[in-house]
This record gives sequence, C-alpha cells and structure tokens, in this order.
Amino acid sequence: MAKVELAPLRSWDDFFPGSERFSKPDFSDLTRWNNRVVSNLLYYQTNYLLFAVAVFLVVGFLNPLGMFTGMVVVSAVILGSLWAGESRAVIKNFKRQNPTAFVIAVIAAGYMLISLLGTFMMAITLPLTLIAAHASFRLRNMKNKLEYKMEGTGLKRSPMGILLEALGQQGESLQKIQTFLEEKVKE
Repeated sequence: MAKVELAPLRSWDDFFPGSERFSKPDFSDLTRWNNRVVSNLLYYQTNYLLFAVAVFLVVGFLNPLGMFTGMVVVSAVILGSLWAGESRAVIKNFKRQNPTAFVIAVIAAGYMLISLLGTFMMAITLPLTLIAAHASFRLRNMKNKLEYKMEGTGLKRSPMGILLEALGQQGESLQKIQTFLEEKVKE
C-alpha cells in the first residue's frame, strides 16, 4: 500500500477557472454526481484545506470559545459516526448501501447538535458549504479523473482519500481492483 501524501496545492487558474469549467450537476444521476464530488474532493483537497483553515482562523479570532466548542462537537459526531459505522451491523449495512445518505446524515447530526448548543456555526458551515458547492459544480478534467482512479486503486493515498474511504465513498469496483492488486503484490 502506498504511503499517505497530501495532494499538491493546485493553481488558482486550475482551482477556479472561468465559468466554462463549472456546470450544474445532474441531480437525477446521483452516482455520477457523487463521483464528481469525490473526484474534486481528492484532487483539490489541499486547496479546500487551506480555505477551511483561513475561515477557521478568521472566525476563531472573532469568537474563540464558540469555535472551540464547534470543533469539539463536530469531531465527536464524526468519530461517533465512524465508530458506529464499523461496530453496528445495521449502520454498517446502511453506510455500504447508501454512502451519500450516510454522509448527509452525519452532517445533519452535527449541524443539529451545534444548533442545539448554540455555538458559533459560521466557521464550520461556511467552508463546508462552499467546498460542497465547488466540488459539485466544478467539472472534472483528465488529471482529476486520474487522481481519483489512483486513489481508488491504492496506488496513491491521501488524507482526504482515507476520510472518504472511512465514510464509505470509495466505489466498490475500485476497492475490488485494490484488493486484486494487493494480492498480486503479495504473490
């Protein structure tokens, strides 16, 4: 298995080109839309990370206690969902059969808890919303598709790939290819 590497920072022209590289996703084909989002999350992960850190820092300076509380709540929800997805058969089956719905449920649970606690939500919702919008509307290019295939087959590993795999977003066909390749390497 390849070692974990952070993807390179993509140039501004690549990350945010003209409007011709953006289009409305096909909401009737959820698999295709999901593949676009996952591909973009893998390809632009460093850009997304820097954007989220910048927003976190700005909001953190404005409201440090709310920022800390929000981070703790979101971390607890994500860790709890990952634990439940691995140790509870019903949740594990749901996660395997409906990976997109599982991620939406995790985000909704985090959002509701943050709302109930009255913590500062701008630092969490703003970057997540903008990242989700960019990943949904940004068309993929050949480099992007290649990165997705390399990550899915295990030839390349990244922090976003590990997170997406834990959330059940890596396709089963790619996991089968990865298993096949690992078996051949052992032989």
